[in-house]
Amino acid sequence: MFKDKKSFFERLTGAVKINDDIEVEEFEEESSPSTTKKESWMEEEAEEGQLTVDVYETPTDIVIKTMVAGVKPEDLDISITREMVTIRGKREEDRTVSSDDFFHRELYWGSFSRTIMLPKEVDIEESEAIEKYGLLILKLPKLDKNREARLKVKGS
Repeated sequence: MFKDKKSFFERLTGAVKINDDIEVEEFEEESSPSTTKKESWMEEEAEEGQLTVDVYETPTDIVIKTMVAGVKPEDLDISITREMVTIRGKREEDRTVSSDDFFHRELYWGSFSRTIMLPKEVDIEESEAIEKYGLLILKLPKLDKNREARLKVKGS
């Protein structure tokens, strides 16, 4: 039976995974003619998409890059702790085109999020987020645990 949950890629592209032991006729019998591909996509749309990211380090920073094309900066929510970053947002679909007029649909529309566990602790106050041409770049300065400061003692 086809009760396994579809992967994000399968929901995104409409692809169908068929196991070797399942016959195509059996799959076709299970899908009712009244359920269209559009309706099944809409039922699963409540689930959030997941962003793809690049995470790397420079001598001073942890850098995270992700594509957020089509998302307004005010629709992005980035929360940072010393050990973790969460990026949330929503990509709004242009509703001026009827779904009957599409020949092919692959773009992801709707809510998305991604939580990244950082390999090193970062300085939250000095972190910055820059969006340029649809690329979101987070620069997170690493905490220098070996940094030393001298305090002066004040007399009364």
